[in-house]
Amino acid sequence: PPAHSRSDWIGPPDKHSNLRPVVFYVPPEESPLERQLREARQEAQACDQRFWARHNRAFHQEKEEFIYSRLKAKGLEMRDETGKKATLNAEEMADFYKDFLSKNFRKHMQYNRDWYKRNFTITFLMGQVALARALRWLRWKKKNVGN
Repeated sequence: PPAHSRSDWIGPPDKHSNLRPVVFYVPPEESPLERQLREARQEAQACDQRFWARHNRAFHQEKEEFIYSRLKAKGLEMRDETGKKATLNAEEMADFYKDFLSKNFRKHMQYNRDWYKRNFTITFLMGQVALARALRWLRWKKKNVGN
């Protein structure tokens, strides 16, 4: 982001996780509470990035292996006679998707629990920051009205 920017910047989707990375704005006079909030948001983003990059890599690898094994069982190659990549029908792929989701159920449940914990913390910190800013504004207003 440009040096004069006063907001977060969102980038293009990551090729592994498909998540859009955020470059967080750091105000010049960031309070310790605001810094804690920003760091919590950065850590949440990093956790999401790691999880989805690993998950998507495993998904694509297992999907390719599944397709290869099914095509091999049918006596087919990975590419047809025109060189086009061979595919399976929707019912066959549904078997893979169901198996993959069942196999990774615990990982997803743990991820969801962690996601809710992180986001509850972020929401709580956002409330604290909003309250601190409101109190700071009220003190400033009171000070300036009295003059």
